[in-house]
Amino acid sequence: MINIKIGGAERFSLVDFPNKVAAVLFLQGCPWRCPFCYNTHLQAADEQESIDEEAFFSFLEKRKGKLDAVVFSGGEPLLQPKLSEAIQRAKSLGFTIGLHTGGFNPAAFAKVLPLVDWVGFDIKAPFDEQHYHKATGSQTPLNSILQSLDMLVASGKDFETRTTCDPRLLSIEDIYTIAEQLKERGIKNYHLQKYRPIPSDKESTEDMCNQFFRDKALISYLEQTFEIFDTRG
Repeated sequence: MINIKIGGAERFSLVDFPNKVAAVLFLQGCPWRCPFCYNTHLQAADEQESIDEEAFFSFLEKRKGKLDAVVFSGGEPLLQPKLSEAIQRAKSLGFTIGLHTGGFNPAAFAKVLPLVDWVGFDIKAPFDEQHYHKATGSQTPLNSILQSLDMLVASGKDFETRTTCDPRLLSIEDIYTIAEQLKERGIKNYHLQKYRPIPSDKESTEDMCNQFFRDKALISYLEQTFEIFDTRG
C-alpha cells in the first residue's frame, strides 16, 4: 500500500493522453480554486477517498496489454506526497505514464518529472501575478509555476500546454498574450479548451464561450505560432 488518495478514476479514456488508451486516476486534493472547475469534489485534500488504491492497481494488473497508459490527474497530483511511488508502481506494470498538473510546486514536480512520459500542463492566465491569482483562486507565487514550466521545457519530455477559455477571466487579447509568452519560452504545443459554464455560473452564455473559437484572426495566429495547435470543445 502506497497511501495515495484517489478521488475518482476513469478506466478507459481516449482523450487524456494523446494517441494512447489510458486509465486515469483523479487524485484527491487541490491547492487552487479555479472559478471554472468542474471537479470541485476533488478540491478538499481531507475528503474520504472514493476508490481503494489496491483495487485500482489490481484492475491495472488485469489490463496489461489492453491499456497503453496511466494518467495521474486531479485535483492536483503534486499534492500527493507518495506520487512518485504510485507512478513507479504503475510503470512497473509496463504502462506509459501521463501527468496532468498546473505546476504549483516545482520541488514536487522535479521529483516526478523524470518518471513520466508525457505532461499536460494547464496555463490558467497570462503570466501576470494578479491575473494568475484570480484565475486560480489562490496566492501561489507565479514564479513557482514558471519554474515548473521552464523545467518541463528543459527536460525534453513530451508535453502540451492548454488553456480553458472562461470568458469571465480571459479575453481574446489575453490569449494572444499567453501565446506570445509561451512562444518566448520555446513552447510549441498549445491547445484552447472550451469552457462550459458550471452550474453556479449564471453569467456566461454560449456566445461568450464561443467567441475565442470563432475569431478567425486569433485561430490563424495560433496555428502559425505553434507547431501543434488545436481547439477542444
